[in-house]
Amino acid sequence: MPTIDVRTALLDQLLGRSLHDEELEPLLSSAKAELEGHDERAGIRRVELKDTNRPDLWSTVGLARHLRTYLGADPPRYDFVSSAGDAKDAAGRLIEVDASLEELRPYIAGFALSGPALSEPQLLEIIQSQEKLSENFGQRRRAIAVGVYRAATIRYPVHYRAYLPAERRFVALGSDSEQTLDRILEEHPKGREFGHLVKPLDRYPFLEDDTGNALSMPPVINSDDLGSVQVGDSELFVEFTGLYLDQLLLAANIAACDLADCGYTIHPVLVRYPYDTPHGREIVCPFRFQVSVEAPLADARRLLGEEVADDEAFACLRRMGLEAEIDAGTVRVQPPVFRNDFLHAVDVVEEIAVGRGLDSFAPELPRDFTVGRLTPETLFTRQVREALIGLGYQEMVFYYLAGLDDLTRRMNRPAGGPITLENPMSESYSVLRDSNLPYLLGAESASQNATYPHLLFEVGKAVERSAADATGTRTYDILGMLYADSTAGFNGIGAHLSALLYYLGVGEHTLQETDDSRFLPGRAAQIRVGADEAADAVVGVIGELHPQVLENWGIQMPCAAVEIDLSRLWDEGRSP
Repeated sequence: MPTIDVRTALLDQLLGRSLHDEELEPLLSSAKAELEGHDERAGIRRVELKDTNRPDLWSTVGLARHLRTYLGADPPRYDFVSSAGDAKDAAGRLIEVDASLEELRPYIAGFALSGPALSEPQLLEIIQSQEKLSENFGQRRRAIAVGVYRAATIRYPVHYRAYLPAERRFVALGSDSEQTLDRILEEHPKGREFGHLVKPLDRYPFLEDDTGNALSMPPVINSDDLGSVQVGDSELFVEFTGLYLDQLLLAANIAACDLADCGYTIHPVLVRYPYDTPHGREIVCPFRFQVSVEAPLADARRLLGEEVADDEAFACLRRMGLEAEIDAGTVRVQPPVFRNDFLHAVDVVEEIAVGRGLDSFAPELPRDFTVGRLTPETLFTRQVREALIGLGYQEMVFYYLAGLDDLTRRMNRPAGGPITLENPMSESYSVLRDSNLPYLLGAESASQNATYPHLLFEVGKAVERSAADATGTRTYDILGMLYADSTAGFNGIGAHLSALLYYLGVGEHTLQETDDSRFLPGRAAQIRVGADEAADAVVGVIGELHPQVLENWGIQMPCAAVEIDLSRLWDEGRSP
């Protein structure tokens, strides 16, 4: 969870009052935060946020804004924010996006600001906010990277372009000589740390002003000229590049509101795209993209378990910094520009509860008494484990997320099967697995110096597409068995399968030859249970793994494998 340094002097200034730790601690619960420590000599409090969906609280200024309204101030309004029907005047401040960025790092947002000369505490606060937004919220700069620049000499339009690695040169922050983009990735500390984000690209994103002065190579490093912000600067330009437009706009809104609260004037910037985006080809930033959320107050009363009057609900939402309207028993909330965590009416109910104070609800003991117990299905999977351990197998435990290449190419399977994640953290965990044999093969590949035979198994979860389910997917228990030895073959692992099914009380099973590209032709079969020939009687597959699959995993020993849908086996194969 994010932990931030809260500068006491700045917090007191923004609140208009001083708070002792004893006063601050109960107030922090309204932000789902806890006070972790207080260095009085340095004037810094350590505050841990227990929720990751409120990046607007990850700074002294954002936390102060929340506490200010919670203590009774009116929700802030920011007149520099544009919306779909109300674009503010950018006054010539323009970012031109090159068409080549659409397939590389497609989105950018930005704004300018002017005001008092930066003090050292303010500069440190900007650096902390920049780091939290890009490192935590921005997935270590992958989804969001933030750049702050000295704006006095920037000439608009600013150009967001892409260059070949050896085509463009500039002086990176902290360096004293020009280098090409690829050399910076190899030699600069930040290049080595974040270069992996752009190295797979044929061209690297680059930001420069209209005279060619370099701003940065996002998301890696700023220039040593415009990108070297110092104490005393009073005009800044802030930009955000990334992969997901709404996340980017939210980060820009948060930063703009924080700086406005510190007394700076925010100047809108127009971003012009040559390709379509979710909010059009021209966006004036900061930009409000959030939509209102409605919740029937009757549902709020039911979920909270207590009567909440209309005016009380309105006051609670105002206390949480929200603009709300109540009409005909329904409350409509317009999220602030610095928040995007309202996905459902329940989120509005939660804000009412927190705004009222969680300690204000009378505790109530449970009315029903139930005894917890394991489900029959869970007991069944335990039986499976016990039987296989008895047969000499060693249990393995793996992740439920997998890499697409492991599930497809390395297993001789087509690429269209597994369900992919929309926003994966890495390629190694980019799909929901529909098989656990790749993991068992990975374990075998790393265990080839151990004495044979190797008998491995895993019982876990898998996910497949299912039109019959409202979610479009089906999650089920899966068993994978791997037998590796010089004598491993269909008959050997078939004997293990027969022993397992006998122990589980499966009345009858048959094997029917099948084509499965993971296995040798003619040495693979469907596992069927029951006496009928219905398609849903197929519970798994058994066979000798194809030599190409073994080569893909770097395995020298013959292997046979079994994969069973235990959920289907439970439904179809149990004895009466």
